[in-house]
Amino acid sequence: MSRTLSTVALLGVTAVWGWTFVVVHDAIAIYGVLAFLAARFCLAAAAAGAIWGRRLDRRTLRVGAGIGLVLAMGYLFQTWGLRHTTPTNSGLITGLFVIFAPVADRLLYGARMPRLRWLAIALSLAGMVLLTGRTPTELALGDLLTLACAIWLGIHTALLSRHAPSHDPRALATAQMLAMAVLFLLLWPLAGRPAAPPREVWFAIVLTGLVASALAFAVQSAAQKRLSTSRAAILLATEPLFAALFGYLLANDRLGGLQVAGAALILGAVVLSEAVSSLAAKR
Repeated sequence: MSRTLSTVALLGVTAVWGWTFVVVHDAIAIYGVLAFLAARFCLAAAAAGAIWGRRLDRRTLRVGAGIGLVLAMGYLFQTWGLRHTTPTNSGLITGLFVIFAPVADRLLYGARMPRLRWLAIALSLAGMVLLTGRTPTELALGDLLTLACAIWLGIHTALLSRHAPSHDPRALATAQMLAMAVLFLLLWPLAGRPAAPPREVWFAIVLTGLVASALAFAVQSAAQKRLSTSRAAILLATEPLFAALFGYLLANDRLGGLQVAGAALILGAVVLSEAVSSLAAKR
């Protein structure tokens, strides 16, 4: 895969992730949060297991399962939050995980926290005030749940950064998807009697399970072998932009002037956080 093709492929994966905010928002209104997550990750785990299952060993399965449970919490809060907020808000607030990741790295492993990180956190909080029209302590339920998602995804990123170098990446991803599938299958009955997905949500399940999970990880892994960390980070940081674009085009999400300013501050905080990461990696 050439550098140009890698860039286009990774940008395409990021666009799909942005699109899924609208798709999942519509699907869970019909099928329910836990049912949808169980179906999505069972399909993702089956696909990843069929392709990469032979790469798994006990050590990777154990580590990957633990990391996968953390990732599952991120998806649970994100999908639950989508029941109570717009795809645009969900995408923008989820993007804050890149800010929480270094905070988690600091708390878990004592990593150094550059001062610009604190500026990024301040910008993100100011952006959320403008985007939602509320202070961080008065967030609507959906926005608050999505903020919890961003925190869990930040913890997941910190854990993955520590453990991924010593494991086969495809095997580690497979272990995570297996753990998520098992967890959501166990939780599914809490939402009522399990039932087969209705026809209207199968597109969302296939899109998120196969394309946005199993296939997207394969594309990301292949693309990042050719791209620098800074270029990959910039491309991945466009996910909130795609979420806002698809929210505008497909879900009729409309932002007022102050909300646009809030969205810009959040995106600026994400870009600043990624820039700090790139600078730190070059030292």
